[in-house]
Amino acid sequence: MDVANQLKEKIRDVPDFPKKGILFKDITTLLQDAEAFRQAIDALVERVRQYDPEVVVGMESRGFIFAAPIAYLLGTGFVPVRKLGKLPYQSVSVEYDLEYGAATLEMHVDAIRPGQRVLVVDDLLATGGTVCATIALIEKLGGVVVAAAFLVELDFLHGRSRLDGHNVVSLIHF
Repeated sequence: MDVANQLKEKIRDVPDFPKKGILFKDITTLLQDAEAFRQAIDALVERVRQYDPEVVVGMESRGFIFAAPIAYLLGTGFVPVRKLGKLPYQSVSVEYDLEYGAATLEMHVDAIRPGQRVLVVDDLLATGGTVCATIALIEKLGGVVVAAAFLVELDFLHGRSRLDGHNVVSLIHF
């Protein structure tokens, strides 16, 4: 069995969370298994190294779990994208639509240099709203998104289609 399928077995299904009718993919069971967590990070690094990023961007909060160790192993810096009001310095922001409402993401104004090659990392690709908003922030600062990487992709939500024109790497597919 390949690594992706081994890791897929470590993810727990939680029915009716956060609301009735949703089958939530709980990655905490994978994270608490040291070997599985190491395999997930190593497999993602192996798949994204070819894009030669200069910096890795991760979104609050589960994206931090994957982006920071990937940045470390690639020898790059790590840039956090936070929810509104969480960053201490001057920032740029973008508002985006959620299933029920809107949200705002922010990044420090000096986090990305014009022309810098950026890898975006998050735990999960669902509808693509968060990653598209993050890409908008990066591009607002002049960065070039070389790829977006995810531990899990929920194929049935078609988030990848919103990332047309970008390299997308997903380790596990549901």
